[in-house]
Amino acid sequence: MPQPQLSPTPVRVVKNIDRERFELFSEETPEEFIGFLAYQVIDEHTLELQHTIISEGFSRRGFARTLVTRVLDLLRADGTSIVPTCSYVQDYLERFPQYGDLVAHQ
Repeated sequence: MPQPQLSPTPVRVVKNIDRERFELFSEETPEEFIGFLAYQVIDEHTLELQHTIISEGFSRRGFARTLVTRVLDLLRADGTSIVPTCSYVQDYLERFPQYGDLVAHQ
C-alpha cells in the first residue's frame, strides 16, 4: 500500500478549537503559518473535514498531504471518525485507503 510522501520541512499541527481548524506551522525560523484543515464537530466522536487551505507561498510542496496525514493520524489516535466533505481529503482517501477506516458509517 502506498505511503504518503510528507514534506521534508519540520512542521507542527495545532488544533485551534476556537476557529474549528487544524493549523500547520513551519518549525523553521521564523515559524510560519502554512495552512489549515477546517472541521465541524458532528458529535463527540466525529468530525466533518470541510476544506484544506495552504498559503500560496507553500503550495505544491507536499504540505496539504502532510497536514491531512498528521490530522488523520491524530484523529485515529483519539478514536475520532471523519465525514470527509473536503475534496482534497476525499482524493487523499482514494490514494491512501489505509485511512478509510476513519470514515464514519452514515
